[in-house]
Amino acid sequence: MKRNVALMISLLLAMGLSVEAQEGFTGPGLSPVTVEEAKNLRDDDPVVLQGKITRFLGDEKYLFSDDTGTIRVEIDNRLWRGFSVGENDLVEITGEIDKNFTRVEVEASGIKKIER
Repeated sequence: MKRNVALMISLLLAMGLSVEAQEGFTGPGLSPVTVEEAKNLRDDDPVVLQGKITRFLGDEKYLFSDDTGTIRVEIDNRLWRGFSVGENDLVEITGEIDKNFTRVEVEASGIKKIER
C-alpha cells in the first residue's frame, strides 16, 4: 500500500502536478484591521487587511484601499501564484507593517481573493 502511494505521488510530480498537504495550525489567526488602524501599528507588526487593490504603482508596489483610507502594499510577484485581481475585487492581504520616518506601507506575505 505504501509503495502504491509513493508511486502515485511520483507519477503526479513527474506530470507536473503538485501534491500539497494541509499542515500547520488551523485555528483562528489575526483579525483584519482597517487601513487607518494599520497606519498606527508599529514597524514589523503583523497585519491582515481586507479591501481592494486600486492601482499598480510599479516595482511590485500597489495602492490598497478600504473604507478608511489607502496604503501602499508591496506584493512580491511570486505571491500572485497565477491568479489575477481587478480594482473591483475584494482581497485579503497578510503581511507586516514596514514603517520609517516618512511612510507606512505593508510588505505582503500572502494574498487571496475573497469571494462574495
